[in-house]
Amino acid sequence: MIVGFDFGTTNSLVSVVVGDRVIDVMDVETGRPHPSIVRYEGEQVVVGREAKDALGAAGIGVHGNTVKSPKFLLGEEAVAVGGVDRSPVDIVADVVRHVRTESMRSPQRNVLGDLDNAVVTIPVTMNGHRRAALREAFAGAGMRVAQFVHEPLAALYGFIRGAHDPEEMARRLARRNVLVVDWGGGTLDLTLCRVDEEQVRQLRNGGSAQVGGDEFDKVIRDEVVKRVRARGGATDDDLAIPEAELRLLQDAERNKIELSADRVDVTFYRPSYFQSGATLQYQLTRQELEEITRPLVTAGIDEIESLLDSLSMAPGQVSLVVVVGGMAAMPAIRSRLHELFGPDRVEVPSNSATLISQGAAWIAHDRQRLRLAKPIELELARGSLMPLLSAGTEMPLGGEVKHETLHLYCADPTDGKAKFPIATPTALSAHPQASERRTSLGMITLGVDETAPPLHERLELGVVLDDDLVLSVEASSSQKHDRVKASYYDLEFGLGLPAQALPGGVAADPKAPEESVLLPQAGLVVRANVARDKDRAAVPGDVLYRHNSGAFARHVTNGATEAQLLEHLYYQPCAVCKRQWGHPECRCGTA
Repeated sequence: MIVGFDFGTTNSLVSVVVGDRVIDVMDVETGRPHPSIVRYEGEQVVVGREAKDALGAAGIGVHGNTVKSPKFLLGEEAVAVGGVDRSPVDIVADVVRHVRTESMRSPQRNVLGDLDNAVVTIPVTMNGHRRAALREAFAGAGMRVAQFVHEPLAALYGFIRGAHDPEEMARRLARRNVLVVDWGGGTLDLTLCRVDEEQVRQLRNGGSAQVGGDEFDKVIRDEVVKRVRARGGATDDDLAIPEAELRLLQDAERNKIELSADRVDVTFYRPSYFQSGATLQYQLTRQELEEITRPLVTAGIDEIESLLDSLSMAPGQVSLVVVVGGMAAMPAIRSRLHELFGPDRVEVPSNSATLISQGAAWIAHDRQRLRLAKPIELELARGSLMPLLSAGTEMPLGGEVKHETLHLYCADPTDGKAKFPIATPTALSAHPQASERRTSLGMITLGVDETAPPLHERLELGVVLDDDLVLSVEASSSQKHDRVKASYYDLEFGLGLPAQALPGGVAADPKAPEESVLLPQAGLVVRANVARDKDRAAVPGDVLYRHNSGAFARHVTNGATEAQLLEHLYYQPCAVCKRQWGHPECRCGTA
């Protein structure tokens, strides 16, 4: 049995598909997901709801002997918790182990199997090192990560697959752009997707860790305290008692939820909140809540607009906005999304708080495998494109690795550097044209022998795709003996849709485009100088002339091309006035 596991910043949840329905395995006591909080009391480890109740400080991170939202610590070597250095991997493992143990004690334990294999959701901004650490944490808790999947992509799959009529939902969304807004307690995660025939493919991902629900709670708490002080309830030097400060933060979270539901006002009341013994009391209205949190809401909307701008897409080109996560219930957020996209195109599912975990469970149940949404390409000399990985390439599952080695040549070693621009088409297309816009993933710069003739030094390029959804590229030079490695995690993926959920249609051809000429684009660029073959036409004209001037002699068979001739002449002074090419005072070539 493979389950879906949403290891969230603030809460974690296991879901499983049984028959034709999905089941969420909640905390038995509260009927809600398990808080992602762990507390160390000597040798005792307290996790989840009990740790949240005992939390003695505010905000994300380490507070005394308690860790809130440990996902953010992944990637660090160690953190001090209660004076003891602990590994973030071990801390996360404690949370995962708790969720697994509690789930196996739940009424749904009979349908969970051994609960040792899961499709695990991750934020789109989680880098490769943190993904590897998360995989290690799950292993430490006795669970294998069968596959990672982006949280908003899982939500969209769950939205389609879990619909009352999946076929009708797929038909409704076919050939349309869908934006998923996952506004949770820790992060805002975004993915813009296109539902095309037999698959859902990501166009672009984005998000921010600065506008999550936890930030809202802190802003509300701090503003309430500020207003109480302004009314004379306490002086500026009358500090809060730490335990009372925590309780007020929890009040802020609870009151935010109540004001987002049906309450028009709430009362903050904490006796002996200040060290002087003064009581904190303040009545907060929904209007005041929206005023206090408006900058955070605006910052989140700005992230959404920035995502669309990166694709030169207008809000009107988005057919549906699916909003999930705990913050989806906040009226101010819904209102701003309505303003941007129109109320008829914004949908907040009734199961928005659990849809990510449910989507992961459906992916596991349907045995879906992530695949690259777009080809990964290497730009060669003269602007031609060489596919490194085809669109539709299946991503490795847990423990798998895909790799390939390519042999290339340096067409222009003049500056002692071989340049490897890695890019992907910005838009989705079965056969991307060379003239279409590309999005740069990055560039590898490798040391080569600057004294070598063109096309003499051999270059080796290793391409690795691993189960953490990370592309690694390693380049080496034969004469300079340089070696450089780079990794890219910001990739877009696609998921097939199960046959019973599909309208009629033909799947897009996943084959990669053939190498073709790349038209010039505006802006400053660094030209690639590597070639697939020993093709003299790839060598810049001025470089070729220095190493083989005979190629420019008249009537030479297979001599320099017209482009190389022009490139050579560009760097030569005028034969008459000796000025450089294009000099405004050079009139020698005019009649």
